[in-house]
Amino acid sequence: MQKTQEILLAFYGDDFTGSTDALEFLSRAGAKTVLFLDNPSQELLSQFHDLDAIGIAGMTRSMEPNEMDKVLHNAFQSIKKLQVRHVHYKVCSTFDSSPEIGNIGTAIQVGAAIFENEFTPIVVAAPNLGRYSAFGHLYARMGIGSQGAIHRLDRHPSMSKHPITPADESDLRLHLSKQIQQPMGLIDLVDLGKSREEIKEKLATEVASGNSIIFFDAMYENQMQIIGELIDSCVAEDKPLFSIGSSGIEKALGDFWVQKGRLIPRDTWNTLSESKPILVLSGSVSPVTASQISWALANGFEEIAVAVDVLKSDDLEASLIAQYQERIVHYLKKGKSVIMHTSKGPEDLRVVETRMFFEQKGWNEQMIRSQTAKRFGKILGQSARGALNQFPVERLIIAGGDTSSYVARELGIVAVEMIAPVFIGAPMCRAFAPNSPVDQIDVNLKGGQVGDETYFGALQKGRKTI
Repeated sequence: MQKTQEILLAFYGDDFTGSTDALEFLSRAGAKTVLFLDNPSQELLSQFHDLDAIGIAGMTRSMEPNEMDKVLHNAFQSIKKLQVRHVHYKVCSTFDSSPEIGNIGTAIQVGAAIFENEFTPIVVAAPNLGRYSAFGHLYARMGIGSQGAIHRLDRHPSMSKHPITPADESDLRLHLSKQIQQPMGLIDLVDLGKSREEIKEKLATEVASGNSIIFFDAMYENQMQIIGELIDSCVAEDKPLFSIGSSGIEKALGDFWVQKGRLIPRDTWNTLSESKPILVLSGSVSPVTASQISWALANGFEEIAVAVDVLKSDDLEASLIAQYQERIVHYLKKGKSVIMHTSKGPEDLRVVETRMFFEQKGWNEQMIRSQTAKRFGKILGQSARGALNQFPVERLIIAGGDTSSYVARELGIVAVEMIAPVFIGAPMCRAFAPNSPVDQIDVNLKGGQVGDETYFGALQKGRKTI
């Protein structure tokens, strides 16, 4: 890659939809950023010029620690070969994880071993997404980009009932202590109200006392720049700083770099026109996504409900994928937008049936989560790719954090770049997918908590909410 400018930040996302969230905040801050679906080769990097930041969209949120360890060693070693100021392991803003699956402690251990920093900063809060940290406890709005109520995480109507990693602890230090045994400190809300020098003193004291992990509170957007300044001041001359957190890391550093004049924020974007028909592929079990599907079906969209039978044999899978392809093409040719979904919320009987199917195989929780995402991602992706080869669309939406990475890979996507903000946390992107029907089309990747009920209709019309 022909580049003399230092890459300000490289992030590795634990899923695809969450990675586009980080992509958005860097792009809005004015950092030219591309998100790759795998560790980018020099040949692939050379196709993009003057990059300020890069991202890698991974799938570690649905992996066991041993598998995470191998994947992250390769990813971080790949990033280490670049000239990078910051390296960020990007997690969900609700800190989805457990000792058995998506273990954030594993990421900390791998990152600390490779980048050899004195401590690992963690920023989970992202006030602009409705995620708040107060004295180490996490609070989350019901729905990103909505006006939903704010709940302490362990009482959140959606996250407390998450099918795989239910939130039963709002204290981030207690939650993480189940995944890694290291001393942890906190820069809290009271600290953030002090002078810069006093905050830096508190941070130095926390590190000097042996805390190898430091959390940062945040309640208000104006605190993000302060946090960005603190984190950036900890970068050593000879190595990048490794951090953990939500896209609050990108927001914090982006705000600071803008304030310092290192970046010029971008406020003009491509105009999004109405695009009809569109195709929606949903592997989400979130009640937020369920309400969006219901709204869309009441407003002219057609649905294709993926049957649990598709999991029962390879022959049945191939037969049903062929049928799904035909139905997608049928609706698209009639000018009808289509939503293909694996559930309509956590109460959908298919969620229970899927779990029972895998439990009968004797699989544990980790295997169930991994295989559910992988199998449904394959079915959604192959159904869509076959259909779009026959009848292409100009806009595609993929919903669901765990399945999205598998769907994107089945579609042949190797990278995406933001082209316009739409709903906060889920920008419209351009897909780079050589020899695929989705190459160069609009792609939107939506996490389960993102958007209000009109989401799919708004994106069909090209309407921005921000």
